[in-house]
Amino acid sequence: MLNVETLTKWMTNFENRITDQKDHLTELDRVIGDSDHGSNMERGVNAIKAAFEKTPPTDDLAQDFKTIAMAMLSKVGGASGPLYGTAFLEMAKLAKTDTDFGDLVEAAAKGIAKRGQAKPGDKTMLDVWAPAADLIKQNKLTDDAIDKLVEATKPMTAKRGRASYLGEKSVGHIDPGAASTGELLKAYLDARA
Repeated sequence: MLNVETLTKWMTNFENRITDQKDHLTELDRVIGDSDHGSNMERGVNAIKAAFEKTPPTDDLAQDFKTIAMAMLSKVGGASGPLYGTAFLEMAKLAKTDTDFGDLVEAAAKGIAKRGQAKPGDKTMLDVWAPAADLIKQNKLTDDAIDKLVEATKPMTAKRGRASYLGEKSVGHIDPGAASTGELLKAYLDARA
C-alpha cells in the first residue's frame, strides 16, 4: 500500500531522475518528435516540487495525486501533460478507496489509453504503463524489467502522437514518453528501497 512518505520520496526521486535524464529524453524526442520532452518533463517535476512546497503532501493520497496531476497539466506541454495529468487524476480517484500501487498504475494506464486513444503496441507511454501494472501485481517490477519495457518500444511503428507522422521511420527509436514513464517507475522502486 502506498503511503505519504513513499509518495513524497517517489516524487523527489522522479524530479532527480528527470533532471538527470533531461538531455536524453530531449534527444529521444528530437529523433521522432519535436525535441521538447526533456524540458517539458523538467518543468513538470519542478511544478510538482513547487506545489508540494506550497502545500506539503498529507495522508490524503487522493488530494496529493490531484496536486501532482494539476502541476503536470499546467506545466507540461504537448501530449505528455494531459497524459501524465490523466494518469495522476485516475490515481487520485482510486486512492480514495484503494492505495495498492499495482491497482493505481492499472487505473492510470486505463486513463492514458482512453485519453490518448491508444492501445498497447502503438509505441506510446502506454506500452510501459500497462505491462508495468501487471508486473507490479506479480511483484516482478524491477529496473531491468522496466528497461525491457522501454526498449520494447524501439521496434514498434508509432501509431499515436507526433511520432505517428513518421510511420515506418519511427521504427528503431525508443518512445520518449515510454522512457520518462520508465524513470517514473524506477523512481518509485527507489522510494521503496
